[in-house]
Amino acid sequence: MNLKEVLRGLGHDRLALFGLTIVVILLVTGIFAPLIAPYGYKDQNLDAAEQPVSREHLLGTDQLGRDIFSRIVWGARTASFVVVVSLALGTPVGIFLGAITGYFGGIVDTIVMRIADILFAFPGMLLIFFLASTLGPRIDQISRSIAALDPLVKGGYIDYIVVVVTLSLIGWAGGARLVRGQFLSIKERDYIDAARCLGASNWRLIFRHILPNAASPIIVSLSMGAGGIILSEAFLSFLGIGIRPPNPSWGAMIFTNYAFWRTRPMLVWIPGLVIGVIILAFNFLGDGLNRALNPFSKRR
Repeated sequence: MNLKEVLRGLGHDRLALFGLTIVVILLVTGIFAPLIAPYGYKDQNLDAAEQPVSREHLLGTDQLGRDIFSRIVWGARTASFVVVVSLALGTPVGIFLGAITGYFGGIVDTIVMRIADILFAFPGMLLIFFLASTLGPRIDQISRSIAALDPLVKGGYIDYIVVVVTLSLIGWAGGARLVRGQFLSIKERDYIDAARCLGASNWRLIFRHILPNAASPIIVSLSMGAGGIILSEAFLSFLGIGIRPPNPSWGAMIFTNYAFWRTRPMLVWIPGLVIGVIILAFNFLGDGLNRALNPFSKRR
């Protein structure tokens, strides 16, 4: 199925179109956050603390006088960065390991799948919490001991590294299992046997014949997984082991303002609703991609 047919299928799916629109808005907001946000994410004005909605502050201010709308916008940059980098690091590893184990099998298949089984044996959020809390101090300690990384430490970028590394270490397992299953099915088909008889090498069969035909479920999985990455990042930041203030994060905003949820509930509800809408958008987009990429699906 070509790109035009996929886009046409998404265009007829209202929920998928809604999801795609929200995802595009997220990425555009993240890229152009300095131009969209009226204030910096670190800007404080104690004279304007706890201000209601106004022309100067579209969503009001928090107890430190920081503009809520600006921090929501800057939080979109954090979410976009974590999603893109985590997928860019974990997805190729999962695809490669899944392709190798699914095609060749043997001892490599046993070892990789047992490691994946160990990761799946733990509750996802608990494992993420454990790895982040374990890796965070180690990465921070190593970074502080290297003079060249001092700007990253002072800028708070080590928090981003911890979150991305944690999510990448866990995220590859699901992709590897999915790709492995696709390879086990596709490699037994007649056109693969025909290509093998014509002299195609194993690597050509993997990357030119099998992997392109396994792309559809991989794309759908990436869309579904992006929402989970945003939720995980917010969860880690809420617990204080992810993106920590003053760096912008929707999860950190909820944690910082949680004590005021009775008197100023919007400080908690606004970032929470943003997280919920983004996750739903990725899920709607994933469902739409599944229907558009699956030739056996029946659209109403």
